[in-house]
Amino acid sequence: MTSRTIVPETRLRPTRLLLGCGTIAGVLFPALSFGQAFTRSGFDLRRHALSALTLGDLGWLQVIAFAGTGVLAVAFAVGLWRALRPGRAGTVVPVLVGVYGVAMVGGGFFVPDPALGWPPGAPSGLPEQTSTGSILHTVCGAAAFLSLIGAGLLIARRFAGQGHRGWALSSAASGVVAFVLTALPWSEESASLRFAVGAVLISGWLVAVSVRVRDEVA
Repeated sequence: MTSRTIVPETRLRPTRLLLGCGTIAGVLFPALSFGQAFTRSGFDLRRHALSALTLGDLGWLQVIAFAGTGVLAVAFAVGLWRALRPGRAGTVVPVLVGVYGVAMVGGGFFVPDPALGWPPGAPSGLPEQTSTGSILHTVCGAAAFLSLIGAGLLIARRFAGQGHRGWALSSAASGVVAFVLTALPWSEESASLRFAVGAVLISGWLVAVSVRVRDEVA
């Protein structure tokens, strides 16, 4: 049986539009990021984090990827707030998605330090002293990942309560795998690839939940 959230007609259209922002946000970041990762000369995904694409002549494209995704995610959070409340998931999940959005905007505003030969002409190693902007970028990145991981686990419980076991399992699995890839202590040599896979997972989660909740709203 499909569980639907009843929303007054006057709120239906704007709510669905806001929920659709989640789909766009989930597509925008990986599309711009990997489009650049495979085309910008000198960039090596095995060594350079996607965040480093904010540096160099075309860095503004990655800034748009971060900030645009963040703004869309905040709009998506408002849509979730309108569609899912009342209930724990309807309160906490939108807040966590909103935190993700704000953190992504911050990740575009604060950029990492040049390192590992990127952008071209940068030192081949790591900087001796990390800048404040780079530290804040790392903080924003951690907040973005952890907030969506938490949101994925919480909404999985809601899906399970509705009898949507497949949706619950996929949402929980995305959160757990993203946590394992990004939060557990691994070799630094694999960090860029692990975080790239994590970004794909949470972006896919945004798209999936956006589609699922839009389908629920009636």
